[in-house]
Amino acid sequence: MSQFRLIEPQQANPDTREMLEAIQGKLGRLPNMFKAMANSPATLAAYVGLSDAVAGGGLSPQLREQVALTVSERNGCQYCLAAHSAVGKMLGLSADEIAGSRGAESADPITGAALAFVASLVDERGKVSAGEIDRLRQAGYDDGQIAELVTATALTTLTNYFNLTADTPIDFPRVDALSVEA
Repeated sequence: MSQFRLIEPQQANPDTREMLEAIQGKLGRLPNMFKAMANSPATLAAYVGLSDAVAGGGLSPQLREQVALTVSERNGCQYCLAAHSAVGKMLGLSADEIAGSRGAESADPITGAALAFVASLVDERGKVSAGEIDRLRQAGYDDGQIAELVTATALTTLTNYFNLTADTPIDFPRVDALSVEA
């Protein structure tokens, strides 16, 4: 059970209702995270604004989902793991790519460099080394793309923390824990 009330569009104030209806129109449904965020119009508007800004950047939708999977795994957010696994699958990521992303790995070295950076960014709370930035640059990322990786990480951290706090009911297909080899 959610720690926050889940607000349906018809229960929301007019501005929040408009945002919820726009989300529902875009996604074809209204996931529980948005219903929980609707308790604070400022929170919902902040998420929508940052999400739209990140989507308008230069990172591919697939890489953004892979980043979200890496961050969500590190932060232990089952809601976001389920959501981003489902969206990643819709965007053409294979089961192996989804699992690899959760472990901050990719068969593609350019993607792998981004995911390793993002994992370090989360683990080190933003205090990444110059060597990590250099590795990203050597993989072909410019400063703008590196900035977008940081922003995508921050966006996912926001949703992770929000859903963990709210204990948002998972309304996507659940994902299994990663198997850990001894």
